[in-house]
Amino acid sequence: MTPERWVPEGTDQETPNVARVYDCYLGGSHNFAVDRELAHQAIDLWPELPLIMRANRAFLRRAVQYLAGEGITRFLDIGSGIPTFGPVHEVARLIQPEARVVYVDIDPVAVQHSRLMVVDDPRCTVVQADMRDTETLLKQPEVVELLDPREPVAVLLVAVLHFVTDEEDPARVVRVLREAMSPGSALVLSHGTPGGRPELARQHQALYARASAPMTMRSRDRIVALFEGFDLLAPGVVYLPQWRPQHPESVGPHPELIAGLAGVGIRP
Repeated sequence: MTPERWVPEGTDQETPNVARVYDCYLGGSHNFAVDRELAHQAIDLWPELPLIMRANRAFLRRAVQYLAGEGITRFLDIGSGIPTFGPVHEVARLIQPEARVVYVDIDPVAVQHSRLMVVDDPRCTVVQADMRDTETLLKQPEVVELLDPREPVAVLLVAVLHFVTDEEDPARVVRVLREAMSPGSALVLSHGTPGGRPELARQHQALYARASAPMTMRSRDRIVALFEGFDLLAPGVVYLPQWRPQHPESVGPHPELIAGLAGVGIRP
């Protein structure tokens, strides 16, 4: 795909963008030199970062597969980024062929690329919106249509709330979303945490201060608190590889080195 098709006019190519840096970690090509520079510096600091990002995508895939298997056919992927590998609609439709997905992101490159990817798919739409302005996001026509009060929906907040600062209040974002979700709906959430490397995490956060959104890694207690009002599914909030692994031996002896926590909750 030529850059002319996926780079909207006026796109900031001077500031590293967190969605495009994530694309770098996953081996994607929809990023700029400034994004690759930050990604290379981050990997030099923390060589396991690509592994962590793959573990995060694997968690997303397992969670979507599980919820589709439970009958959920509607998915709201907030902070969806650039869906280079295994987009939600492809994963869900292996189980629910009629699954509908609304992708939401603030980054114009992520939005443009996503729209090109689903241009001929009537059951997928892409919305450009800021999750921090949650009330406005929920008023978007595509989101209103997806959130049918008679149907459960899976709301995905995967590796995105750590880009919401304490002042912007990630708990408020989740709370507003929860009130819009019908009973039986699911919250799928993963979040960066210092894990077993607090000093490395501090350096990583300092590096991301140069990017389009600063990163705030949070403790397990604070991440668990984001599930207030939801019934956590077993095994609760755990390190990424520990959430319902397809092969238990793949978890490894030190899952805390995969510095991300994840969980799935159901709205009663």
